[in-house]
Amino acid sequence: MADETNVPTELVDSVIDAYRSGIDRTLIRRNLGLSVQERFEQLMSLQKLADELRAAGNERLKRLIEVKRAAGRPKHLEVIAELEAILEERNR
Repeated sequence: MADETNVPTELVDSVIDAYRSGIDRTLIRRNLGLSVQERFEQLMSLQKLADELRAAGNERLKRLIEVKRAAGRPKHLEVIAELEAILEERNR
């Protein structure tokens, strides 16, 4: 069966089959077995981890800027403004 874009069924099926091999269905089944509350708790835990990783990355970037500034080498000083711009963008 072709869809509205007139793509042949064989092509659609081969693309789906290619993606299907990379999908862990056990994870999907396990998550579908969770309650809504449990899913939200997992999501909140994942968000907390993401926040912690972002904060650690920002601290590492701040330290890199400090080290480059302390080194005082021209090639290091050239990139400090760019690193500070990246840090500022991350903090928005």
